[in-house]
Amino acid sequence: MTTAATHAREEVPIISVRDLVTHYSGRKILHGVAMEVRRGEIMVIMGGSGSGKSTLLRHLIRLSHKTSGSIRLLGEELGEMDEFAFNAFCRKLGVAFQGGALFSSMTVGENIMLPLREHTKLDPMTMEIMLRLKLELVGLAGFENLMPSELSGGMIKRAALARAIIMDPVLLFCDEPSAGLDPVVSAALDETILRLRDAMGMTIVVVTHELESAFRIADRITVLDRGHVLEIGSVEEIRNSSNPRIQALLNRRFEEEELDPDAYLARLTGEMSPRDDEGRMSHE
Repeated sequence: MTTAATHAREEVPIISVRDLVTHYSGRKILHGVAMEVRRGEIMVIMGGSGSGKSTLLRHLIRLSHKTSGSIRLLGEELGEMDEFAFNAFCRKLGVAFQGGALFSSMTVGENIMLPLREHTKLDPMTMEIMLRLKLELVGLAGFENLMPSELSGGMIKRAALARAIIMDPVLLFCDEPSAGLDPVVSAALDETILRLRDAMGMTIVVVTHELESAFRIADRITVLDRGHVLEIGSVEEIRNSSNPRIQALLNRRFEEEELDPDAYLARLTGEMSPRDDEGRMSHE
């Protein structure tokens, strides 16, 4: 294979989103979102409350169904997979949910090893070694016999990360990893995410509204606002953006919503505006 061909293959994005549109109950949530994630980078999806960032994440892991558009992960179109194929594909993905989602009746070690027990035929000794390796990576060595109720908030987040990476995924998704943590613990968790990328060569997508965390870990940032992509760029490019909505987000400035008079009247009377009706028809 020629050098040019090798370079072209390496440049193929590991995630490609094209013209993604979705509706909830007739309301348009994502408006033609387009985004690419390169292999080995940390992409932060950032935006205010209601911007659509969590909705986008749910589409990337196929927890929500799109109205239209394309989502490709590792070269595979998610919408074309049946459930059996997608379940097998999921072994290449890791997801750390916002609340940790640890089973309260299991120890930390049992929680982390659960994917291995469910999806592999490894012997117990091998699973124990993999567990200890991942605990070392997230800074929880020696805590495998504790129950989730005995962990702090930051430790629960790190345990969730350890479970998400136990099968050495190619892609890792993190939903609001720093939410609810104090600044010191949040910074430590950010360092853990950077360490995972560097040590395991993962591609990581992080959804967050925490600006300091986003700027600390991101290679690039996708800024969403009301279901639209405002800008995708490096930390410096986003910091220096001329887009007034991005600057309002970065400087925590309130922007009063501009309402269309017809839409406002429809909201007060409980009727659908023509735009909403069009969206519902499109969804159906």
